[in-house]
Amino acid sequence: MSSSERSLEIQRAEFAAARGLAMPLAGTIAWAAVGVAGLFLPESTMLLVLVIATGMIAYLGMGLSKLTGEDFLDRSKPKNVFQNLFFVGMAQALLAYAIAIPFGIVEPSAMPLGVAVLSVSMWMVYSWIIGHWIGYAHAVARVVAVLGLHYALPDHRYVAIPAAVVVLYLAVIVVQERRWRMNRGARPVAA
Repeated sequence: MSSSERSLEIQRAEFAAARGLAMPLAGTIAWAAVGVAGLFLPESTMLLVLVIATGMIAYLGMGLSKLTGEDFLDRSKPKNVFQNLFFVGMAQALLAYAIAIPFGIVEPSAMPLGVAVLSVSMWMVYSWIIGHWIGYAHAVARVVAVLGLHYALPDHRYVAIPAAVVVLYLAVIVVQERRWRMNRGARPVAA
């Protein structure tokens, strides 16, 4: 059955019923790699590490989606306009690198702030699609945390900001898993 044969309400419910772990897992891995690298590498190298690691989140998420049961690339599943909208939101976040990279070249220490804030916009779209607060909460908490750490720990931005993003992603993972289990009628996981 094609997407044109299923109502938007049905497609939205199908999208919302997905586990929703692949992308936050990918973000956790990428930002953790940035934070660990920030402990050892000079700031001049970190600019490149940050762009490569965070730029790979979408691709890593696509790979992880096979392990989480979401399988973004499964062509046997019917097309879903909300999955397309989600990917448009991811593309929008990636296009924000056109601001972050030139800004980061001029001021490398501000790059974690730029990437962390500009790339969070996709979570607003995601939250609207699934009709759940987690994406909104993640986006707002991330902006507040990242901005605060940018000013509070200027000498440790490539470690502190990724650490905050990782902690927020871990919270998303817990909430997403609980949401998925509750929607499936299973017992939620313990925090």
